[in-house]
Amino acid sequence: MGRWHFPRLIAHRCGGVLAPENTLAGLRQASLAGYGAVEFDVMLARDRTPVLIHDETLDRTTNGCGRVADHDYAQLACLDASAGFGAGFGPEPIPDLASAARLCRQLNLWANVELKPAEGSDQETGALVAWMVRRYWEGADQWPLLSSFSEVALAAARKAAPLLPRGLLVGVIPPDWQARMARLGCVTLHCDAAVNPPERLAQVVASGTPVLCYTVNLRDMAWRLLEQGVSAVFTDRLDRLRPENLPETPSRKGLEP
Repeated sequence: MGRWHFPRLIAHRCGGVLAPENTLAGLRQASLAGYGAVEFDVMLARDRTPVLIHDETLDRTTNGCGRVADHDYAQLACLDASAGFGAGFGPEPIPDLASAARLCRQLNLWANVELKPAEGSDQETGALVAWMVRRYWEGADQWPLLSSFSEVALAAARKAAPLLPRGLLVGVIPPDWQARMARLGCVTLHCDAAVNPPERLAQVVASGTPVLCYTVNLRDMAWRLLEQGVSAVFTDRLDRLRPENLPETPSRKGLEP
């Protein structure tokens, strides 16, 4: 993945502001909005079923409470993941990875799967989710991209499914980012657009490493980052940032195959 061959706008947590996060409804909304790429978070339930959820606890995004890791998937599937989102959705179950993979393939959505280990489960999460991603996307035109803030999870994913591409997630780009990526066999660097100055991003872009910036919800900022050579941005504002309106720039042409 020396060059970026994938969509340059990625729907954050499936559907951004258009649907409850990390749900199948979000995947459908991303597709309807013209998006060809989605990002979602995957954590293990108590019975080791990979499920789509961001927090270690259920309280913020569902009508349940307690730790995700303290519930089997059969219990999680009965909860409503649209709780608090507003009118127009619900009930929306917490999906397992198998359901998300199946829908992504049906809708032709490329996926960035973020490994989201609960405390103490980094190695197990990385290994098991990577193995299942390879299984669920076997025969697809493109593998999903695995990413994580957890270097332990990324190392375990590499061992379990070495063919899957991996991305290192950071906030501020650290001085040793190249060494970390090399050690983990990562091919992309994901960073916080708000805390990394343009000159720092330019240094990474100049190295030929695809840079993916999160979470960019202002249209002008997104277009500026893409024009500066950033490979893709994650956004919640699928209603504002439309793939068909991407600016044509020399840097964009240079990044495409």
